[in-house]
Amino acid sequence: MIKDRSWIDAKSTVKVIAALTAAGIDFRFVGGAVRDGLLGRPVSDIDLATPSKPEAVMQAVQTGGLKAVATGLKHGTVTAIADGRPFEITTLRRDVETDGRHAVVAFTDDWREDAARRDFTMNALYAGRDGAVTDYFGGAADAMAGRVRFIGDAEARIAEDALRILRFFRFHAHYGQGALDTAGLASTTKLAGMIDRLSGERVRVEIFKTLTAADPAPVWQAMIDAGVMAHVVPAASRVENLSTMIALERALRLPPDPLRRLAALTGPPSADAAADLKTRLRLSNGAVNYLDSLARQDDRLKLVERGAFGRALYGAEPDWIRDAAMLSAVETAKPAPKTLAQLSLLIPSWVQPRFPLTGADLQKAGVEPGPDMGRLLGAIEEWWITRDFAPDRTACLERLELLRNA
Repeated sequence: MIKDRSWIDAKSTVKVIAALTAAGIDFRFVGGAVRDGLLGRPVSDIDLATPSKPEAVMQAVQTGGLKAVATGLKHGTVTAIADGRPFEITTLRRDVETDGRHAVVAFTDDWREDAARRDFTMNALYAGRDGAVTDYFGGAADAMAGRVRFIGDAEARIAEDALRILRFFRFHAHYGQGALDTAGLASTTKLAGMIDRLSGERVRVEIFKTLTAADPAPVWQAMIDAGVMAHVVPAASRVENLSTMIALERALRLPPDPLRRLAALTGPPSADAAADLKTRLRLSNGAVNYLDSLARQDDRLKLVERGAFGRALYGAEPDWIRDAAMLSAVETAKPAPKTLAQLSLLIPSWVQPRFPLTGADLQKAGVEPGPDMGRLLGAIEEWWITRDFAPDRTACLERLELLRNA
């Protein structure tokens, strides 16, 4: 029985239930919502399964006054939007053909057949409106015990979709207790090369989800030992540094960040290394710029070590400077934890000081537009920064005259 049914009784969920019930459509909640509800964890995404065809589901949702989106009619999925919240409703399915990346499916009215095509026992759980759980493969017991176990033959499940290799480790990082399932670990080790068939985007999503676990370090080491990481990010091998970064995040009360943790695993990446990560994981330009910046903050990190936080943060992304300082602390034990704590506390309230001079001010003072103006403006701003932004406009204009007469 579901421990926390607040997500079932939520107004948005009740609206979806009402729309389906009014049309006489049988349904059950399925997957992560049931698993997390059973464990008493917060429920985010709510998925439903039904033996009814997707066209009938769309009609029921629309008749019930909700928005229906044909998310993937070919695969039986309709998304109902209630109070701005999406609910995926999928027709029961069975696999007709799989190639390790994609599956051809057929619809069925057999709940057990639908459950059998899922990856892990804890993800093949169904629940009715009353919160009663239907469990065909011992998934409830596995979820409660922290066992991430493939349904049926592990190699067969992986052969259907190579992404399940990464999902095996990701789910253990978030739900597992103790050692990884022996059969699952053996199969992921044997079939690790199948990861090469996957797109960088799919790999990135799984890797980043793994890295957001409370402590993914043991699982990451298991991925290295299994030969899995050799097909993902071979350079991400500094597991001790990952553990140190996790401890530092906790000390600074920062939420897990997958990019920051990835940088701890690889070390400060060079421009070439950041570009390689972009290719392997299909990272955004913003993510690559962030990673590249971590290796280019030596001058600012020296300011951080001296406690000159304002000067270190001026003209930069404050969070990037903090993360660069954290990575430096992981690598070299500098800056000290107390200094990092002070910097981290400052950043949420940091407002960048406004330089009191503009090009117009220099023109009024008789400086012609051009390279000389840019040089003078830059020199005055640098002088202003080194004095911790204290000089006002008058003092900056006096500095201008001093430079012009030098």
